[in-house]
Amino acid sequence: MSYIGEDLFHFQASLAQAGTSLEEFIRENYIHRWTSETLSAALSIRTTLVVAIHNFLVNEGLINMERIQISPVTDPLAHDVEHIPTIHYKGIPYVTTHSMIYSKFLACYNPRIKGVFVDSPNLRLEIESPSREQRGKYLIDFSQIDVELRRGRGISFEEYKNDTERVKKILKEDMEKAIDFFERMIIAATKEIAEKRDDELKILGIVVEVPKQPFPRIRHDEAVKRFGKKDLDAKIGETVSSQFFWITGLKRENYDLIYPYVKADGTKVALSEVTSDMVYNYDICAKSKLRDTGKYMPALEILSGAVREWLYEPIIERLLDNKIIPQRPVFEDGNLVNIEALGGYGPFLTAVAQKDKDGRPFFPDTFGGGIGVERTLYAILRGPKVDKIDDITYFGKNPDSFPVFLF
Repeated sequence: MSYIGEDLFHFQASLAQAGTSLEEFIRENYIHRWTSETLSAALSIRTTLVVAIHNFLVNEGLINMERIQISPVTDPLAHDVEHIPTIHYKGIPYVTTHSMIYSKFLACYNPRIKGVFVDSPNLRLEIESPSREQRGKYLIDFSQIDVELRRGRGISFEEYKNDTERVKKILKEDMEKAIDFFERMIIAATKEIAEKRDDELKILGIVVEVPKQPFPRIRHDEAVKRFGKKDLDAKIGETVSSQFFWITGLKRENYDLIYPYVKADGTKVALSEVTSDMVYNYDICAKSKLRDTGKYMPALEILSGAVREWLYEPIIERLLDNKIIPQRPVFEDGNLVNIEALGGYGPFLTAVAQKDKDGRPFFPDTFGGGIGVERTLYAILRGPKVDKIDDITYFGKNPDSFPVFLF
């Protein structure tokens, strides 16, 4: 408490030096937002969005699982964030969750379960804009609806290596199933919003259109050639008329499937040789539409997902090549010889390596994704009333907004 008090003392002093007060800061930046028509409208739409997605997932036969907020291992992420907090309990350090990605995989071990979903806690200490720019879209503490479904294909490592054309065909089929699943989820959610929240949309000066399948789709490598890497989502969005569209084949996280990666002779494909048609992942991007003019605002990514790596050998190679673990696990008599070097990944990789009495891995083949609740609201509601992501949250901790967060 003394550390917090000291930091707040300095913050209050800086406010006084600038000619204002703590009371004025709280009134202007918090109470004004909490009592605004904008926030009440946005939160009504949020409620409809979340309930509609939950209902869709339940109707699809998925089960809800518990939230995991601390674990020995969490999503390493492909983009830079500050060091995540560590909590010590019973002598063991636990990290706070970037996302529940590994927990979702393990929850799909049970073959009786079609898939899982969870309101996943996410703590990502996003780096402040180096140019002090208000980027508008980041929160360090946010909500994500995480979804994972079993594919149940049972392709072995030998088939993976030696029957590549058949495996590619199956993976492309499953990629299409994943895309269809999440398109139908977005349609269900936007239909509810358009039908039940038009009064709130009018307050915000926004229209939500119910998209039709298939959504526009563009491969990442083709998009980069056309538009370059900077502001790619927004530039693609300018070329499509739908409020929602896909970007596929992004070289990204270690668990997003690249196939083929391990060759029949045991060598690996060089990352420089990987093209978008070898990467089985996808982003949904969304943009808002202004009610008065029909103009679209810049697009943002709202959902990321993939067909996942599912076999022990490629999983290990991806972790090594992404420099997430320093060495291969070495097992002896059921124990990890090098468990100390593997950190929190030791128990996870021990579970991944296990097989049933018939020699089949327990680790499931899945596809899935996570949709950011606040990011989605910001993407579809940005306009005359919503300028940055803070505007649609009570306590949004946008790294570009304040030097300290008071609530």
